[in-house]
Parts: sequence; structure tokens; C-alpha cells
Amino acid sequence: MTQTAIEKENKLIAKQYKELLRISYQTLTDEDKKLIRSAFEIAVDAHKDQRRKSGEAYIFHPIAVAKIVASEIGLDAVSIASALLHDVVEDTDYTLDDIDRMFGETVARIVDGLTKISHLKKDMNISQQAENFRKMLLTLNDDVRVIIIKIADRYHNMLTMDSMPEHKQVKISSETLYIYAPLAHRIGLYNIKTELEDLSLKYTEPEVYNSIKNKIEESKEEQQAYIDSFSDVIDNSLKKEGLNYTIKGRMKSIFSMRRKMKAQNVSYEEIYDKFAIRIIYKSDAQNEKFLAWKIYSIVTDHFTPNPVRLRDWISSPKSTGYEALHITVMGPEGKWVEVQIRSERMHEIAEKGYAAHFKYKHGDQKEQGIEIWLNKLQEALENANTNAVDFVEEFKLNLYSKEIFVFTPKGELKSLPKGATPLDFAFSIHTEVGMRTRGAKVNGKLVPLNTTLNSGDRLEIITSHQAKPNQNWLDYATTARARSKIKSVLREEKKSIAEEGKEMLRRKLKSQKITLNEDSVNKMVTFFKLKTSLDLFYRVGMGSIDNQMLKNFASNYNNTFISFFKNKIRRTPAPEDVNKEEITSKYDMLVFGKEEEKLDYKLSQCCNPIPGDEVFGFVSVSEGIKVHKKNCPNAISLQSNYAYRIISAKWVDSTQEEFKVDIQLTGIDNLGLVSEITEVISGNMHVNMRNLNFSTDGGTFTGRITVVVKNNHILQKLIGHLKEINGIDKVGRL
Repeated sequence: MTQTAIEKENKLIAKQYKELLRISYQTLTDEDKKLIRSAFEIAVDAHKDQRRKSGEAYIFHPIAVAKIVASEIGLDAVSIASALLHDVVEDTDYTLDDIDRMFGETVARIVDGLTKISHLKKDMNISQQAENFRKMLLTLNDDVRVIIIKIADRYHNMLTMDSMPEHKQVKISSETLYIYAPLAHRIGLYNIKTELEDLSLKYTEPEVYNSIKNKIEESKEEQQAYIDSFSDVIDNSLKKEGLNYTIKGRMKSIFSMRRKMKAQNVSYEEIYDKFAIRIIYKSDAQNEKFLAWKIYSIVTDHFTPNPVRLRDWISSPKSTGYEALHITVMGPEGKWVEVQIRSERMHEIAEKGYAAHFKYKHGDQKEQGIEIWLNKLQEALENANTNAVDFVEEFKLNLYSKEIFVFTPKGELKSLPKGATPLDFAFSIHTEVGMRTRGAKVNGKLVPLNTTLNSGDRLEIITSHQAKPNQNWLDYATTARARSKIKSVLREEKKSIAEEGKEMLRRKLKSQKITLNEDSVNKMVTFFKLKTSLDLFYRVGMGSIDNQMLKNFASNYNNTFISFFKNKIRRTPAPEDVNKEEITSKYDMLVFGKEEEKLDYKLSQCCNPIPGDEVFGFVSVSEGIKVHKKNCPNAISLQSNYAYRIISAKWVDSTQEEFKVDIQLTGIDNLGLVSEITEVISGNMHVNMRNLNFSTDGGTFTGRITVVVKNNHILQKLIGHLKEINGIDKVGRL
């Protein structure tokens, strides 16, 4: 580079630095400016020999990230300094100790967190990405600002990706959609979340992105004319009330348009709510709510509202702190239009999220606010031993879900995601309440645990010390918290069955003169086509590997002469996962509908579902039930055009399938007999009863019970126990 070019670049760097101080959302003290100045000087020195792919000096990147942190997100001086230094430890000779010595422990901790995230593997493998996401969230333990600066870093990278090769653009964009956009949403950085989604679409589906972008550009004047005609109608009424306000139009994002087009299977022209109108008013704290409803009243005097589409986020703010009044009205030209009513304070919180929320609080109160917010995020991380992909999917489930508000019996308001059930409510109160749930009352009526709740419902949970989670609860629960707790209990339960199974197996093998050791376990895992030793012990404990099956194995194992030659020809390797501490599911059977029936089906050619995929059944005219993946390209059109022919389906593990069996009993009638029978079935054997019918005649009784069992072994054991009850003559299966 020539001397002139270097001088020009240095001037530009200095200009960018001055702008950084000027645009800071928070008011900076002299002390703050000193900290930022030192961070800037170290960053300039550290990156002096580095350049970005585009050819510009590397220092422009940390300054740009710091500007996003300072202005768009609105964080404090410590965050701005950390943003300037975010790549220093990773890319240059400076160490973490240097940062600690020069800037103190807080900045060092944030920079360390950012360095840890950068060191995560950059594999595109989805479970690897998920693992990175979880590790990244765990850095929240260090400082929430780590994540926020990382989002700003990713945002700037997305803005400057044009000079990268196409495959890298697609890879980074996919990761952004999968990880960073949901996080920005959760923190309440709605503007950045929208930008990240739009920029990701720009690189993953460029034609679609450009087509929608051009159409928005073309309709800009038309949109402004519509906003003006809307404003003209209500302007005088608002001015008469002496309100200080502005009316703005906000175009929906390109990404959300694309999502609507896909979900509703419509073209761009057919989307009716392409933009929203915002009325932002000045108000003091006391009159904020009163003025919002006053404006609502004026708007609805002139335009007919859609009563179903009223959202009052002022009385019950979203968990991100978002407050506003949303209404949908029939605007000029007979078009539905969304109107968002916010005070300037609410607007700041919507724009800046976390930072604005705590700008209005001071000292301890500020710290406390951050704590509450952090705890909410931490809740989703409580069960870090779940599979990483499940973890991310469930975490995202809770991020994007809309909220409903329900009441406890004492009249307290609880916020839950839309689609939540009484089981989710029970776990949101306390884990122990969830674990001991026996039933639920909604508005005074007893309801099933999978009932979908609505805003305004009053809930009461009925608990019992005997109650405990079962596999079906996973179908009932929708929130990440409830599902992770249920899964961990079921896992523990399966492990204790596996412990018992191991002892049973030791005894059974002893009678076949086989010792339970690593060699025999490996051979059994291979023989029964399983994955882990825990799978083997669990299935023995459940009785799905019975005595006859073990005898078949023993005869094969003991026939050493044949085995010797077989092994000479091919050594059977031990399954690679044999020592894994987990019980896996062999998804080998498809069931349909709520009753989980087994029906004939064909796997569709368009998406080729495999066992374990999320699927649904489509009842075709000539070929019976065809099974499609839920994300099959044809799924949306099938579900929107032929919803009545869709049947729910899922893959299950046939060894863990449950069967309904009818048992008939006869004997001599005596007091407390039914109680004894139910105690044996439910209390001792932990078997579920579906139906119970007893009739007596002249001192004798006949009974019929429907039970749910996993296999014949458990059924025979149950029949044996029932025969031992005093007064029972015969017990048989119908």
C-alpha cells in the first residue's frame, strides 16, 4: 500500500472511532470514554497487520461490531470495549492475562467467552451445530453480554459476506437461521433478528429474496399513500385530544413474507397484511396505559376492529419485556391492517430489547432484572444431558411460540406458550407438582392432561404421591421444561429396570452354564441386533427377551465347535456403542392415529421416509395410506388441500409397544375383593387398567378386566399373582 493510501485508511479508522462514541445509546462518562479509547488502541495495534477477505483493514470489523453493540443494541461501555477486543485473544499475540491486566476481570471474562465460542468446531453437521449452540448458551453462566456481542459479530459478518465463496455463504447463513436468529429473538432484539433472517435468505434462496425485495421496492409509493390515507382519517381526532404522536408504516420482513407464502401456499400478491402501522406516542409513566387505550378507542371509532386479533401486551408483557397494544382493523380500501400502539418507552424496549429494559432501572434493581432474565434462559439448560439436537429443537419451540395467560387457583397470572397443556402448567409451577400430577381441573371441570389451554383459563392441578410420569406424557407436554424433566425421569426409570434386568440375566445365564462377562454381553447384543449393553439388560428386565430367546442364544453360544469355525471365517466385531450408558430405541414399526393402530402403508417416493423420521399418513384414493416426512416438499399442499385425508403417524420401538388384553376372573364373592385385585394389578405390578367390570350372583362373581401390558411375560406374571388372591377360582385370558 502507498503512503497516501495508508494515511487515508488511518483517517477513516479515526472517523469510525469518533462515530462510535457519538452514536452510543447509553450516556458515556469520561471514565467510559477512557476505557473505550484504551480498548480501541489495543485493538488497532493487535490487528495492524491483518486484512479481511475484501482487502480492507481488519480493525474495521471490531469497530463495526462495537457500533452495533453501542447503537443498535445499546449496551454499556464494558460491552463496547469487549466488542472492540473480541478477536484480539483469538487472532493475535495478546493473551487473556494481558486483557485482564489492562481492562479488568469483567472485560477479560467476556472476551474469554467470545474466544471459547469461536473455538467451537465449525462442522455443518446438524448435531454438531446443535452441540455448539448448547455450549454457547452455557457461556451465559459467564456473562449474558457474551451472547449479545456474538450476535452483533455474526450480524456484521452477514452484512459483509459478498466477497466469500458461495458454499461458505450458504453454510454461514444456514447456521445463522438455525442458531443466531432464534437467540436474537429470545433476547428481544427483534430488528437484528429480522435482519439476520433476511440476510440468510439472501444467500440461501437469492432468487426468492431478490424477487420479494424488488416487489417491495415497487410498492413503496403505494404503501406510503395508504399510510397517509390512514393517518388523514384519525389525525384530527388524535390532535383534538392533545396527543403528541407519530404514525409510521413498517413493512413486514422479506423472510416473514417468504414464510407466509410457504405456509399458506400463496403468491406475494395474495398476502394481505404486508405491513403494519405504528402509532408511537409521548407519555409519562402514570398515563402510559390510559393513553394507549385512548388511542385504541379513537382508531376503532373510525375503523372496524377484528375482535379476535386484539393483543394486549401492556397488561401482560411478553417474557422478552415487549409491551404494546396490537389491533387489526378494516382500513381504507377494505384492507385489513395491523395497528401497533406503543409509547416511546415501549418502542425503545421493542427496538433495543434487553438494554432499554434496564435503562429505566438503577443499581440493584438493574442487576436483579438481568438475573430474572438469565434465570429464564437457564431453565432451558437445566437438563444438559439430553441429546443436543432435541435440546435445540425444544429450546427453539419455546422461543418462537406465542404466549397465553392462565390463572392459578389463587388468581395469579401465569404465562405459557400457545398450545400448552395442564401438564405444562403443572411443571411451570414446580417440578415436584409436575412429577406428582394425577389430573387437572380447567375452570372447575376435570379434563384430560392433553387438553389445549386457552388464555383466561383457571387451572387447578390434582397431585398424588403415587403418580409418576409415563411415556404418554411426552405426547401431552409441549414446553421444553416439562419435556426435559419427563425425559430425565423416564431415563432413570429405564436404567433401574436395566439394573434389575442385569441381575435376572446373570441368574438365567448361570442356569445355561454361561458366565455374564464382556464377551457374552457383546455376543448377546449382536445376536439380538441391539446397540448397547443397557438395551440388552432393559429388554430382559421388561421381559421382551424371554427364556426361550435366551435358550436359543445359549445353544448358539455353547456350540463351540461350530462357533470356532464360524469365527475363523468371520470375526464378529462388538457393536461400537456397546458400552454406551444409554437405552436406545429401535424405531422399527409405524403406528397410526390416536389409538396407535397398525395399518397397511406404503412409503412415498417423493421424500423416502426412514425409521425415526417425523412422518404423517395420507389416505390416497388408489394406493391406501402413503407415508410422507413432515418436511416433505409436498407436505404443505397435501395438508392445505386435503386436510381431511391426513392421519397422524409415528415410528415406535416394537419391543416397547403396549397391548390391551382382557382377563376373565371367577370365584367366591367377599368383602374387599375388588380392592385386593386392583392393588395387585396397579399397586404391586404397576400395570395400567383400562376397564373393570364385576357382577355377582348367589355368592359367586364374574369379573372382566382390560389391562395394558408390554408382553406375554408380564401378562403371565400378572395372572399368577391374581390366582394367589384368596377367593379367586379361575383366571384366564379372553
